[in-house]
Amino acid sequence: MEERAAIEAVFRAERGRALATLIRVLGDFDLAEDALGAAFEAAVRQWPSDGRPDNPRAWLIRAARNKAIDDIRRREHAAQAREDLRAEPVADAGAAPPEPDDLRDVDDRLRLMFTCCHPALAVEAQVALTLRTLAGLSTEEIARAFLVPPVTMAQRLVRAKQKIRAAGIPYRVPDEDELPERVDAVLAVVYLVFNEGYAASSGDALVRRELVAEAIRLGRLLVELMPGLSGPRGLLALMLLHDSRREARLSPTGDLVVLEEQDRSRWVEAQIREGLALVEEALRAGPADAFALQAAIAALHARAAHPADTDWEQIVALYARLFTVQPTPVVMLNHAAAVAMARGPAEGLVLLDQLSASHVLPGYHWLPAARADLLRRLGRRDEAAAAYREALALVGNEAERRYLQNRLDRLDAPDARERHV
Repeated sequence: MEERAAIEAVFRAERGRALATLIRVLGDFDLAEDALGAAFEAAVRQWPSDGRPDNPRAWLIRAARNKAIDDIRRREHAAQAREDLRAEPVADAGAAPPEPDDLRDVDDRLRLMFTCCHPALAVEAQVALTLRTLAGLSTEEIARAFLVPPVTMAQRLVRAKQKIRAAGIPYRVPDEDELPERVDAVLAVVYLVFNEGYAASSGDALVRRELVAEAIRLGRLLVELMPGLSGPRGLLALMLLHDSRREARLSPTGDLVVLEEQDRSRWVEAQIREGLALVEEALRAGPADAFALQAAIAALHARAAHPADTDWEQIVALYARLFTVQPTPVVMLNHAAAVAMARGPAEGLVLLDQLSASHVLPGYHWLPAARADLLRRLGRRDEAAAAYREALALVGNEAERRYLQNRLDRLDAPDARERHV
């Protein structure tokens, strides 16, 4: 049992690299996954008696390649194909794949990431395929994380792989002129994974730690694979700084604890130090992108030992700059909340009312929730209660629902502090 557990640990560590190489060599996602699974079972049988190889990844790749050759031969014999299976490229489904070149591992992982996040695929398919191939989550785990039946997620994955084959999506790193747009898409997918884990959109749990962990792992991989770009550093910094607060964001009963009420001694100092260093690197690397600016905002929160120490005017300025890079309604909402903290709830409420009147955030529960909090601080309790009820009608996450209901119940005993998640 201990031997199998040790082999499983090696397999988990090497799976992503090995699979990326096998997909390049074999030209087929399913064939590569099946062959790698068979290689793992072979390792379980052989390594205890033969000893663990010096290069477990190379062993797994070669064992998987040999298994794939056997599968190809069986299929071709059944179809009465020609016997010389090594004469044609593997893409013709009739030949043995070439010998893998282990030195191409880094490029293979980067190729695989860009393939999974190709713009021809729907965003939900990009997320699912990234989690399946690069993060190694099972179909059942991905389905559970996104609250869909396993059969639905399996169909989503099948369709994504079929689209890659049918559309001839290339397994390559984009050309230099394509890279900025395509890198942005990859970063966006990883951040979608992180956000769904950090603040689950529905269900009982506020945080899904497995998704947060996988997003951070993918962020580290992007920094490793693209060291010359600032975007991956900004994204990784942002995720680390947000995740550093994970233990303080929930009460012992699983209820949401907003930023102003968190016990900052429970923030993870090592993650904060790493995140702050990455923010500095991302900002020095060139014009700040959206992730670097968001990370800079998170850094200001992380540097404040107490809520009162937060430099809200600087946060207001950073949100204004972020809006020039990423002009979205959510950025406008966060900017208004920062203005309320820096300059008072009345000024922030003017901005929130303008945003609400524009109807650009239909169904987004944090807009009426933010209005409710500012109305409460201004003593306009009836209007605050109505706004809290509007937010409660929209919220999907149970932890957030309990928080909003508690705020509504406490309107008779308000305090003067702003609340931020």
